[in-house]
Amino acid sequence: MSASSTPITSNRESPYAWMRLIASLVLMTLGGSGMYAITVMLPAVQAEFAVSRSMASLPYTVTMIGFGLGGILMGKLSDRHGIIVTILTGTLALSAGYVLSGAAPGIWTFTLAHGLIVGVLGTAATFAPLVADTGQWFDRRRGIALAICMSGNYLAGAVWPPIVQHFMQTEGWRSTYVGMGLFCLVAMLPLTLFYRRATPNLAAAATAASATRTDSRPHLREIAASDPARPLGMSPAALQTLLSIAGVACCVAMAMPQVHIVALCGDLGYGLARGAEMLSLMLGLGIVSRLVSGWISDHIGGLRTLWLGSLLQGIALILFLNSSGLTSLYLISGLFGLFQGGIVPSYALIVREYFAPAEAGTRVGTVLMATLMGMALGGWMAGALYDMTGSYDAAFLNGIAWNALNLLIISGLLLKARGLKKIIKNYP
Repeated sequence: MSASSTPITSNRESPYAWMRLIASLVLMTLGGSGMYAITVMLPAVQAEFAVSRSMASLPYTVTMIGFGLGGILMGKLSDRHGIIVTILTGTLALSAGYVLSGAAPGIWTFTLAHGLIVGVLGTAATFAPLVADTGQWFDRRRGIALAICMSGNYLAGAVWPPIVQHFMQTEGWRSTYVGMGLFCLVAMLPLTLFYRRATPNLAAAATAASATRTDSRPHLREIAASDPARPLGMSPAALQTLLSIAGVACCVAMAMPQVHIVALCGDLGYGLARGAEMLSLMLGLGIVSRLVSGWISDHIGGLRTLWLGSLLQGIALILFLNSSGLTSLYLISGLFGLFQGGIVPSYALIVREYFAPAEAGTRVGTVLMATLMGMALGGWMAGALYDMTGSYDAAFLNGIAWNALNLLIISGLLLKARGLKKIIKNYP
C-alpha cells in the first residue's frame, strides 16, 4: 500500500469519522430550526402584520421551497469548494436570516428574509451537503451513519417547537428570532473544526475510476451496476430522473398522514390535541425507523431498503383508509412512523452506491429536493381532494396510488440490478 493511500483507509469509519457524524447530527438539528420555528411563530406573525392565515403561511411555503432548491445549490457549492465552505455559508446565512426576520417591518420582508436567506442558504446548507459528506466517510456502516445524520431533521422537530414557544411567550417573537440567530452563530461556528480533514473517498474514487478505464472487458464495464458512468446500465441522468420521480411519489403518499392527521382527528370529533399527539408519535417513531432502516440497509442495500419501506408505508395507508377509531388511529400512526422514517435516507444511500462520489452533493441535493416537493405537493393535493369530496378517503386513495408508482419504479430498478449481476456473474 502506498503512503498516499494510507489516509484513505485509516479515516474511513474511524473515531474521527464518528465524531464528524455527531457534529453533522448537531448541525442538522440546529439548522433544521428554520423549518419548525415559523410554524410556532405563525399566529404571532399573523397578528403582528394583520394579514390573513394564508398570507401568514406564505413564509413557511417559501422556506420549504427554498429548502428544496437550496439543497441543489448548496450541494454544488460543497462539491466544488468543500463542505466547510458550505457550513460557514449556511451558518452565517441562518444567523443573518433570523436577525433580519426579527426586524422585518412587513410580511413581504419577513417572507424574503425567512424563505430565501434562512431556507435557501441556511437550512439547506445543513441537510443535503451533510448527508452527502457523511456517506463518503463510511463503507460497511454507511446505512446506519446516514440514518443517524438524517435523524437531525426529526430531532429539530422535537426540540425546537417547545423552545421557540417558551421564548415567544416570555420575550416576544421578534426577540426570539434575534436570539435564535445569535445562538446558531455561536453554536454552529465551532463545529466547523470537525471538518478540517479532506474527504478520503474522493481520492479512492479517482483511483477506482482509473482502474475502471483500464478494464480489459470494456463492454462488461459499461453495464456494471456499480459503474458511475453507467449506473444500473443506464445514463446517470436517467437514473437520477427515475429516483427523483420515485422521491416525489413516495413523499406525496407520506404527506397525507403527516400533514392532515390533526385535521382528520378534528373532523372525527377527537379534538386537535389528539391529532397533535399522533403526529408527535409518528415523528418520534420515525427516528427509530431511520436508525433501524439504516442498520437494515447495511445488510441488504439502499434499493431493497427503499422497496421494503415503501411497501410497508402503502400497507399503513390502506389501514388508515379503513380506520376511524381513536385507539386504531394511534396504533396506525405509530406503525406509519415506524414504516416511513427510513425511506428518505435510502435515497441518499442509493446515490452513494451508484453515482460518483465527486457528484454526491449535487445528486443528493436533487433527489432530496424531489422528496420535499413531494411532501409539498402531497399536502396540497390531500387538502384539495378533501375540499372536493368532504372526506379524506379520496386523499388516502390518492396517496396509495402514488405509493404504488414509487414501488413500481423501485421494483424495476431492483430487477435491473439483479439482471446485471447475473450477467456479470456468468461472464467467463
